[in-house]
Amino acid sequence: MTLTCAIIDDEPLAISLLESYVNKTPFLRLTAKFNSALEALPVLSAQPVELLFLDIQMPELSGMEFSRILEADTRIIFTTAFEQYALDSYKVNALDYLLKPISYPDFLKAANKALQWYEHMQAPAAEIESIFIKTEYKQVQVELRKILYIEGLKDYVKIFIEDEPHPILSQMSMKSLEEMLPASRFIRVHRSFIVQPEKIKVIERNRIVFGKEYIPISDNYKPRLVEFLAQRALNFN
Repeated sequence: MTLTCAIIDDEPLAISLLESYVNKTPFLRLTAKFNSALEALPVLSAQPVELLFLDIQMPELSGMEFSRILEADTRIIFTTAFEQYALDSYKVNALDYLLKPISYPDFLKAANKALQWYEHMQAPAAEIESIFIKTEYKQVQVELRKILYIEGLKDYVKIFIEDEPHPILSQMSMKSLEEMLPASRFIRVHRSFIVQPEKIKVIERNRIVFGKEYIPISDNYKPRLVEFLAQRALNFN
């Protein structure tokens, strides 16, 4: 698998270094490089790339501002000399955050994260057994078979894992996470909840019971759950 990529940086030397790294990474193909985000905007809007190496501190339009208006399918790796932007980078769901001066091993590690992300997204749903979730400052691999349910908050999701005392907290939307999950294994039962139906043991008064937690079942999402239950010769009213 080969990923198309682009570089945006207002420092020519930084562009040259990243370009040399891309050229010696077999699964990356550089399609464009820009000295400013404004220069890149019309080009990448018309011809999106899969991976973008993006500087943050640039005149007129910063990398952080650019990331918020970029095509959603493009994954971002920030490249910057300023570590104070690390937290903000996770708010825009960046894949990684590289501090200058950037070594090739660090570059390759970040690029491999992007490759793994796309391989997971392109694999048939039945073949996906795990996903990578960003939590705090790291990527955590989560086995799908162990997920009980997912709760969506305003800007975060909580992933409740079997036999784990605390959920995984990640700053991403429910929609983004739902797109990563195989529809054959997960069902949305409420605007704020996704469940793995194979893990359901008790349904009580239109609520799914996981231990001491009660998950409401919304009328809008109820038909898929009813279908699942009907296939197992159960009545659900």
